Amino acid sequence: METNMTQGKPLAIILRFMFPLFLGNVFQQLYNMVDSIIVGNFVGKDALAGVGSTGTIMFLVNGFAIGIATGFSVLTSQRFGADDVEGTRRSVGNGIILSAIFGTVLTIVSTASMPVILHWMHTPDSIYQEAYDYIVTICAGLMATLYYNLFSSFLRAIGNSKVPLYFLIFSAGLNVVLDLAFILALGWGVKGAARATILSQGISAILCLIYIVKKVSVLKPRRKHWRLHAADSWHQMAIGIPMGLQYSITASGTMVMQSAINRFEEAIAVFTAASKIQNLMMQGMISIGQTMATYAGQNYGSKNIKRVHQGTIDALKFVIAYAIVSGLIMIIMIPRMLHLFFPAGTDIQALLPWARIYVYECVVCYIPLGMIFIYRNTIQGCGYGVAAMSMGFIELFARISTAVLSVNVGSYALAVGCDPAAWLAGGVYGFILYLFVRKKIQRDFSA
Repeated sequence: METNMTQGKPLAIILRFMFPLFLGNVFQQLYNMVDSIIVGNFVGKDALAGVGSTGTIMFLVNGFAIGIATGFSVLTSQRFGADDVEGTRRSVGNGIILSAIFGTVLTIVSTASMPVILHWMHTPDSIYQEAYDYIVTICAGLMATLYYNLFSSFLRAIGNSKVPLYFLIFSAGLNVVLDLAFILALGWGVKGAARATILSQGISAILCLIYIVKKVSVLKPRRKHWRLHAADSWHQMAIGIPMGLQYSITASGTMVMQSAINRFEEAIAVFTAASKIQNLMMQGMISIGQTMATYAGQNYGSKNIKRVHQGTIDALKFVIAYAIVSGLIMIIMIPRMLHLFFPAGTDIQALLPWARIYVYECVVCYIPLGMIFIYRNTIQGCGYGVAAMSMGFIELFARISTAVLSVNVGSYALAVGCDPAAWLAGGVYGFILYLFVRKKIQRDFSA
């Protein structure tokens, strides 16, 4: 089920690889939504607000883990594209060991620092305990998230996007079953929702590992590969750490945004629900970005920058069309889906204006958001992790500026405008950055 992305029509290959990723990401968001729906209906509105108020913190912690896991696999895709089987296997063994080191440190630091972060974000006292219980449980199980994404990234690095989809579908179904068991049968509340997420991802990670060992020889390290290699470690950290920091920088900006939104206590729960629905709509853009990381990595490994550029243009055309369609769907669906997150009898019409302000501001910036995913992942796939990370600083500056203005004038519209402001700034900067990186690669290859 390996795919060589260095041959064939770029758009056809990109879309064929992207589709399983898209389905997998949709399932991921659906079971995240199910978490929120079950918590909101069976634990209560405060529990939903508590879980929602930690969404940006969860993005910060899990995002760094996912970023380094994805970054560690870039070397694998480059070596696979260069037909270097020995180097591919060595990169896998090296990445697994590095992930154990980074995962342990991240778990300790995140769990210990959580009370400070929650207070810094102005988490209301009424939902503080629910928020703390949920996010600390997620942090304690961080290793499961890290290794599931690492093994999935290794499979995608060699062009296999279908098997991670199968395991993710299984994980999504298991998560729903465990949610119901832990929350309804055992009465564990928000802790039950977090435990269900961690356990389902941990089982999926084990299944991915078994599949690699049994079926994918090129990704199966030999005994001599089970140690840290200095050159490989440096290469993987040079890409993985900036990718992890990229997520963390973006998450830091969204934490500032959440802190601004937390000042409007009556809007926290409805913002949580609306953002869950919007995350579902964004998955096509996220998936095309993930595809471009593998596509660019393999073609960079084969030293074909012209093909990288053609794929980037094709991906951009797709994302423009997707942004327009998904934006229209989001506007139509938000009033019809909001009621799913709240108990019967809730006055949805009173909550709807909060959601509409957020949605309307976001959809007009879907195209620059898609540009961010394409340019960032393409640049990262070519090995320029630090350059791609700089996009995060642009987004962070835009979010912080908007959030500070929101707090000063007491405007909810500005608070939720942090995201679209960051997307617009990041998309424009990403386009300019891509042009510079492309020229540098052309000079390097022609030297």
